[in-house]
This record gives sequence, structure tokens and C-alpha cells, in this order.
Amino acid sequence: MWFFKTYPSWAPIFARLTLGIIFFAHGSQKLLGWFGGPGWSGTIQFFEQGGVPPFLAILLIITEFFGGIAIILGFFTRLAALGLTIAMIVAIFTVHLQHGFFLNWFNVPNMGHGIEMNLALIGLSLSLLVWGGGNLSIDQAIGDGKK
Repeated sequence: MWFFKTYPSWAPIFARLTLGIIFFAHGSQKLLGWFGGPGWSGTIQFFEQGGVPPFLAILLIITEFFGGIAIILGFFTRLAALGLTIAMIVAIFTVHLQHGFFLNWFNVPNMGHGIEMNLALIGLSLSLLVWGGGNLSIDQAIGDGKK
């Protein structure tokens, strides 16, 4: 199938591991309560308080957790990268844009983070949309490594 096709390159593994670990960690916070996160019900409740319907909160939780795993393994890489890109675009326009470009490095009270991290994650995701999973990916094993 076309979405398993990938360029036989080593470059995507660095993007996959970086992006996958970041989203797996954030998804684990939201789904399982790991790393000090609120867990499934706490995350849904948090988003509901911000006016986000539970269905969209659940979609985000699933996208971050399982998308992170898929990216690490290089399985359905392009689909997972697309989902994570959309999640970051939504985060930019609903949360981060109002805080400018930069992260809140000094933890200034009542000031959120800007969009720079979101842009970096979008850049990694888009590179995987173009390249696919690359070498050492399940996509390569299924799709014979040809684009």
C-alpha cells in the first residue's frame, strides 16, 4: 500500500525517535497519568473546562499516545505524522499563539508558552510526511522500502 512506502534512508530515524518520544511522553501523561500527568479522566475534565468537547480531548489523547508509539516504530508513519501535525496546529491557534513565539523559559507567572516548540514538532512531523519511516521502520518492512 502507498502509505507504507518509504525512502530507504537513515535520516528519518532521528526525526522518528525525537518526535515519537516527545509525543509518547505527553500522551502517557494524558492517558495513563505517567510523568506527573492528569491521566484519562483528568485530561478530559481539563479540556472540558476549557470548552473542548470530550470527543476531541479523547482524539487528542489517542493521537499523542498511539501516534507517538507508531512514529517510534515507523508504523503508519505518514498517517501518525499527519495526526500529530494537526494536533500541533490546533494547539498553536487555541493556546500558544496568544503568548507569542518563545517558550516561557523563566516560568513567568500567568504567562504561557509561545509557538516555537509547536513549530519544531510540526517541522519534524512534516519531514516524516515527506520521507516516510525510512530505514529500521515497520513501514519499510511492509512496503519494501520503495516510495
